[in-house]
Amino acid sequence: MNLKKFLTIALAVTILALPAVAKKKKNEGGKPMITFTEQTHDFGIIPQDKNFVTTEFEFTNTGNAPLVIYDTTAECGCTRPSYPKNPIAPGKSGKIKVNFIPKGYLGGFTKSVKVRSNASSKPKVLKITGTVNPN
Repeated sequence: MNLKKFLTIALAVTILALPAVAKKKKNEGGKPMITFTEQTHDFGIIPQDKNFVTTEFEFTNTGNAPLVIYDTTAECGCTRPSYPKNPIAPGKSGKIKVNFIPKGYLGGFTKSVKVRSNASSKPKVLKITGTVNPN
């Protein structure tokens, strides 16, 4: 093989490899990523005299840096979320627990819980639904 062909092939291989090297360097700084198994839960039919019902939303840190959940907020006092306070290592899982208090509700409902973390500036939204029946 002559030198000109060799240099042409070497240059082509280098140009083709640059995007992969750039992507690897971009991820070296580390970024957490929160991935939920499910983002909605249907409680079905709930009796109105029930104190509360509970569900858990399981998530995994699918990124390559520790995941920190800053806050979880519900749109009303009938929905009470709780979350892990310690960082979640890459590849590890955690749960957001959500309690719903049916007192004062009749019929169908949909409630949202916003999860704020260092994975994104935009919060993840979890939803609970169901129907509250009178006693």
